[in-house]
Amino acid sequence: MADTVESLSYIEPALAVPYPAHSRTGSRSTAGRRPSFASFTQATRVTAHDLPVLGDGDIELTSVNSKAPTEDAPPESPAESLHTPDAPSQKKLFLYVLACCWSVVVMGWNDGSTGPLILRMEAFWNVGFAIVSLLYVASFVGFVVAGLLNVWLADKFGFGKMVVIGSCCQLIAAILESTAPPFPVFALAFAFNGFGGAIMNAHVNVLIASMPDSAPKLGILHMSYGVGAFLSPFAATQFAQMPRWSMGYILQAGFALTGVIIYIVTFRFRSEDQILGPTFDGPIEPVQGNKMKQIFRLSTVHVLAFFVLIYVGLEVTLGGWIVTYLVQVRGGGPSSGYASSGFFGGLALGRVLLLWVNKKLGTSRVIYLYSTMVIGLLMIVWFVPSVLGDAIAAALIGLLLGPFYPLMIGVSRQILPRGLLAGAIGWIGSFGQAGSAVFPFVTGALAQKYGIKVLQPMLVAMMAVDVCLWAALPFTTRLMT
Repeated sequence: MADTVESLSYIEPALAVPYPAHSRTGSRSTAGRRPSFASFTQATRVTAHDLPVLGDGDIELTSVNSKAPTEDAPPESPAESLHTPDAPSQKKLFLYVLACCWSVVVMGWNDGSTGPLILRMEAFWNVGFAIVSLLYVASFVGFVVAGLLNVWLADKFGFGKMVVIGSCCQLIAAILESTAPPFPVFALAFAFNGFGGAIMNAHVNVLIASMPDSAPKLGILHMSYGVGAFLSPFAATQFAQMPRWSMGYILQAGFALTGVIIYIVTFRFRSEDQILGPTFDGPIEPVQGNKMKQIFRLSTVHVLAFFVLIYVGLEVTLGGWIVTYLVQVRGGGPSSGYASSGFFGGLALGRVLLLWVNKKLGTSRVIYLYSTMVIGLLMIVWFVPSVLGDAIAAALIGLLLGPFYPLMIGVSRQILPRGLLAGAIGWIGSFGQAGSAVFPFVTGALAQKYGIKVLQPMLVAMMAVDVCLWAALPFTTRLMT
């Protein structure tokens, strides 16, 4: 009997298991057990509009992650049970989620603080938009290097060591940035930060997605990014007006150092299997051969990677350049820096407040709905000459964009092979995070020549392309499965 994928209208990553789990080991061995009616109802038929898989009428898709239990499966031996770690308690899971949320807060703090400081950086180094935008290129280099090395590093060190390495890179970057060094060194710090952030992003997402009832946990995780990005512009706006504007990065260094301590104490350098024990998915089976080659052969991975690339690029470009847009195009004052906080605050709230809408309408429907509304709001920012109105529209855009990333993680968790999931999400996340470097840089380069008024048409075009990529996802998923 093959497991059936649950409807992606709600991004619960747990696969349907038609047999109750063992009370201690979580094993799905069927020996000596009779499945209950309630457990069979977990494997439901779903309709095509609820899954990112095209089909006519009702469809039933076997997941590539499924492990089909057989009627003649041998029972576990006592020795095997003794060597299987117990699943963590709800209290421990809660602590793990909090620790992962802290890492995302630090990433959000870093991304949200850049926008209000751009004009001050230009004056400090006496450079233009194009040169300042090279900071995003440096981040891009860090993201891509992390994406290429993530699978090898993860196999060598495991989750617990990887998050410490990532946080140490963020710490080094913040210390360098706080000294306001020459511009090339400052750019190097951004590369370190990009590498560490990409590593953290990949591994905490996989860990949370592997937990039971992961949909609200993923929402809270990504809400934490918005919280950090919401708070940091308040601090950055104040530091931008001080003689030693770079001292604000000392706060970020303190956050990164706190993260290193939290990850060492909480995870104790353990692997994902050692941390979570026997999850509902069972242990991760070893993958034979070159993992990266197998990941790159999956067309769905590339579609998701480009979807995230443009989404993250739109998110960081709007959050980073909206302040400059309001000041130079709309004639706003120094308080325009708070518009960035409004955007990222909306981003944080959207990842929690819209969970019920995501569940009610389904993943594919809400992506199309939110995308259409975002394009409408971008038009308002483009054509309505009001600082306050544009700032409110930016906050609403953040609210609607908020659910995109956790929804993507939930979809990935459902349709990608379990053994390749960590590497695939690592590549998708790292490649996608490159969008936070590429598109802000392109925006800065275009603004240098044509003015920052190019921001809004560029954002509208990016949102339209993202909708097209999401529409292509069902075709690639059907080919893969």
